Amino acid sequence: MAAAAAAAAGTTTAFVAPTSLAGVRATSWAGAAVCSPAAAGGAAAAAAAGTAMAAEPYASSSSPVRVPVPPPPPAVEPESVETPKSHAVPFMKKPEGLIDSQDGFTGFDPFFISNWLDQAWAAKGELKNGRVAMLACVGWFVAEFVHLPHPRLANPVALEAARDIPRGLWATIIICISLVEILTFPKMLESDRRAGDLDFDPLKLDSPAMRLREVKHGRLAMLSILALVIQQSNVHKPTIGALLGTL
Repeated sequence: MAAAAAAAAGTTTAFVAPTSLAGVRATSWAGAAVCSPAAAGGAAAAAAAGTAMAAEPYASSSSPVRVPVPPPPPAVEPESVETPKSHAVPFMKKPEGLIDSQDGFTGFDPFFISNWLDQAWAAKGELKNGRVAMLACVGWFVAEFVHLPHPRLANPVALEAARDIPRGLWATIIICISLVEILTFPKMLESDRRAGDLDFDPLKLDSPAMRLREVKHGRLAMLSILALVIQQSNVHKPTIGALLGTL
């Protein structure tokens, strides 16, 4: 029966399965046909199956289905985003917390303190410290030449003169400073209040130009008073006298 099936199928090779199978299955794969006849006429069934397979290779429901897979899309290169640079230090990244509209803005923050410190609050503190430093510089030089009429208060070296002040006078100084802080601190807590605005301007000097000058002079005074303290700590002489070489 196998030979007859092969002859009937022509170029198709047929393999006959046992007759106990109920149906006929035909699968075409690599030029071969597998037939399972249901009765004695298996050769005729194989020949018919071979012709059907030639017209439709994947006639069986159990045959594999070839699904075309599209090629992957080309990789999209990410767009390069230029990192903004610092206004004061061009080779460093720009600090994100700085406020350009603040008085005295220069873009200088190499330690990125502005990323975690509230800049509105920092501006108020900087301006107050600058005002204190300007007063300290003026008092530093005045104390070198102007003294109260008492031998204990006649020392021209500011650091040494501070140790000569009586305790009762120190208490008066601390109380006066504390009163100024107590009266001005609530205004610093107001978020909508501009830095340095304490409702005190008897000479009507407030202007954008004067605000910028005050910030710059305050920064210079803070550096100056630090240098004055270092100078007297090393030479133990009055600043102007040591500068002119008279003492």
